[in-house]
Amino acid sequence: MPHFLQALLWAALALPLSTFAASLPSYELVIRDGHFTPQFLEVPAGQRFKIVLHNQGQGPAEFESMPLRVEKVMSPGVKSFVVIHPLRPGHYPFFDEFHLELPEGGIIAK
Repeated sequence: MPHFLQALLWAALALPLSTFAASLPSYELVIRDGHFTPQFLEVPAGQRFKIVLHNQGQGPAEFESMPLRVEKVMSPGVKSFVVIHPLRPGHYPFFDEFHLELPEGGIIAK
């Protein structure tokens, strides 16, 4: 392998994962005391994407989805993100484990 290709490969491997996540389609999701805004996210099926989470509530929040195998716990005021693998068409529920009594949200892949 030519040296410049090796250098390019090593440079790509050294990039933080957040660099790759920055180029993904992005959807905003606000969590406020167990309520999701918007309650449902509509995304294209078969494409990776990023959900930018913002806990605007007074206490901790947890974005959790069993079908997506993802969870993210956040303190009040924290903004973070999760990257979701390509989905088949369908509905994928998520919830805030700190507020199980409230309606869950969901991702609708079309």
